Amino acid sequence: MEISKINQMNLRQNDLFYIGSEIPWQDLGSGVQRQLLGFNDQLMVVKVKFETGAIGLQHEHPQSQSSFVNSGVFELTIGNEKKILKAGDGYYVPPNTVHGAVCLQAGMVIDSFNPCREDFLQFKL
Repeated sequence: MEISKINQMNLRQNDLFYIGSEIPWQDLGSGVQRQLLGFNDQLMVVKVKFETGAIGLQHEHPQSQSSFVNSGVFELTIGNEKKILKAGDGYYVPPNTVHGAVCLQAGMVIDSFNPCREDFLQFKL
């Protein structure tokens, strides 16, 4: 983990509290932003904000992912399956499974990963 970049955000591994109003959003471009909400080596929780029409590009990673649609409407693709999900719905992505999303109505998704997505800690403010 690149501790210096984590410290720039005042986030530390194993912190007990992460105050959303004090944590900067990472602008990923194309109408997508993310905010880290808690992590250690084995777990990470991330808030992801999407504008209508934003696309979470198809990708895969070795971590297990479980997510909750907090608000909005999304067309999710996981492997060969596609489904429309709205606020209150959730989904699971097995490790190394291609997945992505199209935001049909602006909203927010809460992602959790096991183990931690160290690549999310590699960014510039």
